[in-house]
Amino acid sequence: MARVIRSEQELREVVAPPTSFVAEKAIDHIDDASRRFVEASPFFLLSTAAADGTCDVSPRGDPPGSVVVLDRKTLAFGDRRGNRRLDSLRNILVNPQVGMLFLVPGLGDTLRVNGTARIVADAAYLTDMARGGVVPHLAVEVVVEELFLHCSKAFARSALWDPASWPEKGAVPSAGEIVRSQHAKVTVPAAEIDAALEDDARVNRY
Repeated sequence: MARVIRSEQELREVVAPPTSFVAEKAIDHIDDASRRFVEASPFFLLSTAAADGTCDVSPRGDPPGSVVVLDRKTLAFGDRRGNRRLDSLRNILVNPQVGMLFLVPGLGDTLRVNGTARIVADAAYLTDMARGGVVPHLAVEVVVEELFLHCSKAFARSALWDPASWPEKGAVPSAGEIVRSQHAKVTVPAAEIDAALEDDARVNRY
């Protein structure tokens, strides 16, 4: 029978403590090299949590440089057109604690940011965030509380950037197939759903 770990003491009986350098590697600001990493990143994951503790992780993508470093403590990114569920933004309204994981294609190292966020409108820099001729109505500003580099072991183990490891086309269910699987009342063929989603991503990107 599996043993449930219920305390940090029990956890440390299995996993030894980190070295002092690793334990203390987080900084509370955006250093110059990290700024360059953020500016080179076209994709990051945004984690938020609701007031009741339920969590959400949202993928965010834009051309490199779309996440703006406002100062040594603050990042900002535009909120792009989506499905209008506003899961991340609604969470930020009640719980401003967020986490961000920045990726750069081909690199195994990632940059992690933890901090507090706020949603802003009418900011002067919003016009600089225009993409595809569309200026975002809102931006999210994140005040950095922790920033640190995360090593590349996960990418090495997964071979994420190695095309030889990628599944063949058709080996993974398409979005349309997943929708059909999750919702029995949907009778539209999976291929039609896929085509509609691809068209929406092209036409309504911004």
